[in-house]
Amino acid sequence: MKHLMLGVMAAATMWGQLQPAVPSTVGMSAERLERAANLLAAEVEKGDILSASILVARKEKIVLHKGWGKLHPRAGAPATQPDTIYLLASISKPITVAGLMLLVEEGKVLLDEPASRYLPELKGGNRGLIRVRDLLTHTSGLPDMLPENTDLRRAHAPLSEFVRHTFTTPLLYKPGTSFRYQSKGTLLAAEIVERISGMRLRDFLAQRLFAPLGMKDTALGLGGKQIEDSAWCQTGGGNRTDQERFGANSPYWRDMGHPWGGVHSTTSDLARLLQALLNGGTYAGRTVFAKTTVDEMIRDQNTKIQAPWGLGWGLRNSLVWCYFGELGSPRTFGHSGATGTVAWADPENDLLAVILTTRPSGMDSGRLLRSVSNAVAASVVR
Repeated sequence: MKHLMLGVMAAATMWGQLQPAVPSTVGMSAERLERAANLLAAEVEKGDILSASILVARKEKIVLHKGWGKLHPRAGAPATQPDTIYLLASISKPITVAGLMLLVEEGKVLLDEPASRYLPELKGGNRGLIRVRDLLTHTSGLPDMLPENTDLRRAHAPLSEFVRHTFTTPLLYKPGTSFRYQSKGTLLAAEIVERISGMRLRDFLAQRLFAPLGMKDTALGLGGKQIEDSAWCQTGGGNRTDQERFGANSPYWRDMGHPWGGVHSTTSDLARLLQALLNGGTYAGRTVFAKTTVDEMIRDQNTKIQAPWGLGWGLRNSLVWCYFGELGSPRTFGHSGATGTVAWADPENDLLAVILTTRPSGMDSGRLLRSVSNAVAASVVR
């Protein structure tokens, strides 16, 4: 109990609206939260995970905030902190979509217009049927990865080359008729943001989203930091030359700014974003989104095809990439990332959790992230 509270109090100076508190004051069980923490600590102690951090908050109060392990595999590497920076992987997707929604609020983009209105190169076949909304809900028919993905990465192709190939890549199905998780929809959503705003996506997000929320350690790409300033990704082997050239720890991949997986962040920064959504768009007195925008982002958009998904955010009953367990309320939303990350919020219980690790979630099909999430959800006692 003592070391749990030390982890909570260490965050005392980090917050605007969110503040640390004793778990019982917000209807949380300290003993059950300790179970969640111990699940992560055990994996680090076994050596299966290099680094792990967690933040849990309820009713705007931080009840758990800790880190275990070290940033890099080499001897003498710095110890993990509660706010160590991690590569988020696919949690980047709803962050990118949040940026686009700011333009929707301003009347500069319409969700139900053809995406080709903003991207005229997207033409031929059924591409003209792709709505902007389809890009955000995995219903566009675009693939997750391009057939040329490995070749482009090996050649250190700029993001513009990925965009160019996406305009002409074959669709997997007629837009709006089915669901298939796909990163390329997020890529084209980002391209719309850049064309409408006249800014690079990384700069747009920094100015319009991260700065207003006080997400000081969050960036698309490295944000001027060094790879050594963040946690090392456990890549799981593979061709060593390719890993060094374009793998998860390569300078190319870390700073490419790919909108489907290139955001770096911390537990505290992601908690600020989630709390703003729980608050209806406002954090620490600053309104970033209209409440109607938040409601739309976390509402099931795919009822007609029975494939639950919001705008960018996965929902508790979504089919894939939602490793936030089974014990949250039906309104729970969030996202996970292949690098071993998950962030979710439960509006009914005013509860959020951010769990960031360095072990790819595919190594255990997300079992650890789901188990920790269930332990967190079960910590609500009233």
